[in-house]
Amino acid sequence: MWVLLFYFAYRFIFNFIIPVVKATRQVKSQMREFQSKMQEQQQASHTPSSSFVKTSPSSAPGAKEDYIDFEEIK
Repeated sequence: MWVLLFYFAYRFIFNFIIPVVKATRQVKSQMREFQSKMQEQQQASHTPSSSFVKTSPSSAPGAKEDYIDFEEIK
């Protein structure tokens, strides 16, 4: 009788408890990693980056030439 109880306890621990604990740890570590990546992306989006190329007004040819004077009609 004790052998049967020990057998079921052993199976329960090694086939259910330990895999659940391992999966929980893995999910927690992945969640922490995901949160840290998201935090890095938010910080990167709030700070200006030198990788963006800013266009100067002189780089847009004909910007003043496309302007048409506005005359108000009464």
